[in-house]
Amino acid sequence: MGKPIPYGRQHITAADIRAVVGVLQSDWLTQGPNIERFEQAVAAYCGVKHAVAACNATAALHLACMALDLGPGDWLWTSPNTFVASANCSLYCGAQVDFVDIDPKTYNLSVELLARKLEQAKIAGKLPKVVAPVDFSGQSCDMREIARLAEQYGFRIIEDASHAIGADYLGGKVGNCRYADITIFSFHPVKIITTGEGGMALTNDVELQRKLARLRTHGITRDPKLMSAGANEGAWYYEQIDLGYNYRMTDLQAALGLSQLTRVDEFVQRRRKLAARYTKALRNLPVKTPWQNGEGESAWHLYVINVDPERTGKTRREVFDFMRESGILVNVHYIPVHLQPYYRRMEFGPGDFPASEAYYQGAMSLPLYFDLTEEKQDYVIAKLTEALS
Repeated sequence: MGKPIPYGRQHITAADIRAVVGVLQSDWLTQGPNIERFEQAVAAYCGVKHAVAACNATAALHLACMALDLGPGDWLWTSPNTFVASANCSLYCGAQVDFVDIDPKTYNLSVELLARKLEQAKIAGKLPKVVAPVDFSGQSCDMREIARLAEQYGFRIIEDASHAIGADYLGGKVGNCRYADITIFSFHPVKIITTGEGGMALTNDVELQRKLARLRTHGITRDPKLMSAGANEGAWYYEQIDLGYNYRMTDLQAALGLSQLTRVDEFVQRRRKLAARYTKALRNLPVKTPWQNGEGESAWHLYVINVDPERTGKTRREVFDFMRESGILVNVHYIPVHLQPYYRRMEFGPGDFPASEAYYQGAMSLPLYFDLTEEKQDYVIAKLTEALS
């Protein structure tokens, strides 16, 4: 097949290049008008009131935790089946992390286990301040039920939708924050749309929006109403009123994102078509294909199969290595966060979250991206069939 087939990659057009070149030829490279335009365009697309762009989704997660005043003595709960950033953002704030195991069908955080754990935490006096469900592979969590539990137990919600721009849930777009205080998107090159690196925090709460925007720029304000003194010194004057960070997106990135956003539905529809082809072609193979819950439609950032050695006679490692040797760059998403050495030093370990660990033992992500041709997909299917035979 020539060049190796990656598991994911960006789709860049001449229009994207012109958008970036236009910024290079303008007066603005870093903080320019395209950032606000991009924020407004994403907010309008998702049906949410406010959006705050950041240099990456990890930074956006950190900003979200700070905006919700997460700190020492507080807990954030998230899924073990995610990239480490979903948990690390809590530690950046001096808070503690715990996990809720996944639903073996959706691979998303289990609402049943969340409810059970909340009941036990209430008795122990250790309720979380924040719960951060992760929309794994682009499929929304059961956000309506998580929001109901938030109302009952008093926690805030950061929806980590890094995989899920363009996804649908209960008649709306993921990102509308109907069931979350803040929703996070990622624009890494393997995601649905890209800004190179980049992320965004969305919210319907104007106070959270102001805090997110201030914290991404060193905690600095020029708003006279927030300054303690000197507001009349001159147009140059500003005050740092919080300890913030330089988490800003550049105008170059925002211009690329604006251009990409015009094709987000096209990207998602193509991914959905390719996912449906995989599911149909693999239905008679001894692997588990992704299950959809029917409450929405995934954006299909990932297409993850699960290899069961008892059914196949092959380990996931054997199948993985065969695919790689065939020029197909399959990957694994994710090693459960609690099994990472850093988290094991917090006394997490094997057996703590059995559904996530069982999922990990067989998980393998097949190539899925806009430019994946049906010919290349058929090659992936043929080689997978060969690997399993």
